Amino acid sequence: MTPPQEALAPAPGSDPAPARQPAPDALIRPAEEIFDAPRVIAEIDAALAAADTTDPKALRAEAVRVLTTARKAGNAALSAAFAERPRAARELISGQAYLTDGLVNAALHVAQTHLHPRPNPTEGERIALLAVGGYGRAEMAPHSDIDLLFLIPWKLTGWAESLVESMLYILWDLRLKVGHSTRTVADCIRLGKEDITIRTALLEHRFLAGDAALAQELKDKLWSDLFRNTGPEFIEAKLAERAERHKRQGGQRYVLEPNVKEGKGGLRDLQTLYWIAKYLHGVDKAAELVDLGVLLPEEYAAFAQAENFLWAVRCHLHYITGRAMDQLTFDLQVEVAERMGYADAGGRRAVEIFMQDYFRQATKVGEITRIFLTKLEAQHVKTAPALTRFFRRRRKLREGMVLVQNRLAIADEEAFLSDKLNLLRIFEEGLRTGHLLHPDAMRLVSAHLDMIDDEMREDKIANRIFLGLLLKHGNPERALRRMNELGVLGAFIPEFERIIAMMQFNVYHHYTVDEHTIQCISTLAQIERGELVEELPIASRILKEGVNRKVIYVALLLHDIGKGRPEDHSVIGAQIARRLAPRLGLNAEESDTVEWLVRYHLLMSDMAQKRDISDPRTVRAFAKLVKTKKRLDLLTVLTVCDIRGVGPGTWNNWKAMLLRKLYGDTAQALETGLEDLNRDKRENEAKRQLREALADWDRKDLRAETARHYGPYWQGLSTDTHVVFANLLRDLPESEIRIDLHLDADHDATRACFALADHPGIFSRLAGALALVGANVVDARTYTSKDGYATAVFWIQDAEGHPYETERLPRLKQMIDKTLKGEVVAREALKDRDKLKKREREFRFPTSIAFDNEGSEIYTIIEVDTRDRPGLLYDLTRTLASNNIYIASAVIATYGAQVVDSFYVKDMFGLKLHAKPKQEALERKLREAIAKGAERAQG
Repeated sequence: MTPPQEALAPAPGSDPAPARQPAPDALIRPAEEIFDAPRVIAEIDAALAAADTTDPKALRAEAVRVLTTARKAGNAALSAAFAERPRAARELISGQAYLTDGLVNAALHVAQTHLHPRPNPTEGERIALLAVGGYGRAEMAPHSDIDLLFLIPWKLTGWAESLVESMLYILWDLRLKVGHSTRTVADCIRLGKEDITIRTALLEHRFLAGDAALAQELKDKLWSDLFRNTGPEFIEAKLAERAERHKRQGGQRYVLEPNVKEGKGGLRDLQTLYWIAKYLHGVDKAAELVDLGVLLPEEYAAFAQAENFLWAVRCHLHYITGRAMDQLTFDLQVEVAERMGYADAGGRRAVEIFMQDYFRQATKVGEITRIFLTKLEAQHVKTAPALTRFFRRRRKLREGMVLVQNRLAIADEEAFLSDKLNLLRIFEEGLRTGHLLHPDAMRLVSAHLDMIDDEMREDKIANRIFLGLLLKHGNPERALRRMNELGVLGAFIPEFERIIAMMQFNVYHHYTVDEHTIQCISTLAQIERGELVEELPIASRILKEGVNRKVIYVALLLHDIGKGRPEDHSVIGAQIARRLAPRLGLNAEESDTVEWLVRYHLLMSDMAQKRDISDPRTVRAFAKLVKTKKRLDLLTVLTVCDIRGVGPGTWNNWKAMLLRKLYGDTAQALETGLEDLNRDKRENEAKRQLREALADWDRKDLRAETARHYGPYWQGLSTDTHVVFANLLRDLPESEIRIDLHLDADHDATRACFALADHPGIFSRLAGALALVGANVVDARTYTSKDGYATAVFWIQDAEGHPYETERLPRLKQMIDKTLKGEVVAREALKDRDKLKKREREFRFPTSIAFDNEGSEIYTIIEVDTRDRPGLLYDLTRTLASNNIYIASAVIATYGAQVVDSFYVKDMFGLKLHAKPKQEALERKLREAIAKGAERAQG
């Protein structure tokens, strides 16, 4: 911390003279390059003496002119130094505080020497200037606020009020963000008792200038009248505040756009540790906690390293944005990584390597603060009443383990370490008894990870204990998360170590790979406990009827273990599973199934989301790959857990409906035979259901309606949608376009049905109209009737990914109608709207285009996997239309900023696209359309 400044207020009767500002030990530039206080004060004095005026406003303006120059020079020196040494955060934040001290003290000098001189102040006209909060710690990022306390002896005098006002005007004119209060010592004590935030700010006060005796009085009173004997109360308040803050920030350490200051594992967690330590022990620096025995030397080293890293990230955020910015958004992650010297390596982007380091540091912060706070909580927070403890049932503990403050602790460390399997048994005991681990036990485990060697990894008992953690106690995520944080999981399964804190740089995945894996296992345990029956009826039923639990839990644990390598992670993961499953105690058949599940863990979601599952051939192809009902059940449960584990809001009715339909059709095909899935059967059943739904129609009209459509129309749409189209088509003139917009709750989307005379490029025109109104297409089908009408249905969502509210539908319909009538030209109007959001511009997804002639009996499937943007679907469909390609349907699967558009198409003669030259020419044109659109979107 910066040592206290000399008092600037002159002693009664003496000449006012500025004090030299002492410099902290470690600054990123020499002190005089940051702020040369004697020179700046001399310049101000000379400028004000030369100013031929006594007008306070004019004098302030002169002082501000000199200080603005000094501030700009100081900030430029700090910025340049940080660019040269982008990880020297401690030296930068000290330098920033030093510059601020210089500006604040100079402002006070002007106010009391030139504007409101008081050669012989009375006892009541004393004032002390203190820095509080983060500024009080002498830790400032480039755009941090300045918190000041003006301390007065009794009531506010006219002189003190004028002094404070003039000083604040100078600081505000310097464009500094100043928070301030004017209080007596008694005010501080009273308010500190009432408000924990004010008490924390006072805890960190630092004397800057003025009446040193008054500042000392505050310090003494704080410790004697406020802080003493209130440690437990302060700790409880800070722990509650911390829990609430984490909840606001998403509750997870591995949220992919973390808040560096307020998020879990962020700077505020370290500051909470420091506040409590200072409150209880009166320390001025975290390093003093080592001498007090609160932190081990290696824990303090990790504390200092994490703190410096997080401060570096925060300071770079401030410099990049030019403001107080603490949210590490996707676009800023790329710039911070570059500024901190990260580079692409091993098939991974620099930003991904940087963010893995970030999350590892956040994990360290979590370990240190948890150990520290848990220990303090055990020592200082009120324990449960004796009667409650008496009646609580306790399970008998394993030999060698004891309860300390109701936490699982180790009775004899030497005996515990004599058997390395105890490093796993303690987690088993925690789950069995329901007790959390004592901080000393956590310390001991993390300090002896080297004992988890190859011999232990191959030990059958060790693997049995580990498998038991997954299977026996109903809440495996608790043990896995603690093991992961302490490094045990990565030590016991070295292949898992690689994915710890690994981020995937896209907007789809909300968590790091390891946290995603634990979330998936947590979901599986919830389903097993019967907590998600209403949301996940199929998966709940499958688990209730019984599956091989060893297989499903191990498969989920390993499903993403191959990530972070240039090769396909499913293939690499399957190879790892082949080695690991037998080690974990699975027999040959179980190991084969785990390997298959890891290899094909994306198969079901891909089939459901990227293919037309109303096409019998899709279901037959899937059933042939799955082969057995047992595998189908396991894959369904794994797929559900995998999607839900991606993050909040990823699972929705749309995905649930697709998976439910694919599961049901495949289960039936496996049970009754693949030949049971045929078009004629589905067509006849659809017509029968429509006749029932339109029972009030004239029989002649009904016959005409059921005869006018081709087979795919009947197989691809629900009866509800058939009813809508029947009404839209009834007596439809060739010149009219009819539109029906309705909420489709099963799809979490608005269903937009269009009926109009067919003509080439109709799909593209519809896609353009929807893009113009900002609608996001999530699925689409278009069919031509035998009498020349187009029946197209699009499922659309708004920009937030929700169905359109009912009151917005009339305006939406009006806009679409105008576009389809040619009153607005989509190609021109989209130019200004087809832009990427700033925070998503750095996502890169290589474009791949594939032609599949086997996936459908009558269509070629063109699959386009690329970067999503508002006008993409329109560009692709316009390109297909201009090349005389008829689009029957489009299946759109969106994964954050990535999209896979699958088009079911025929050529102008109604044939599949078999010719290789034709495929290659079409692929070139599609890539060209994507590239041009991407260029436009970046503009």
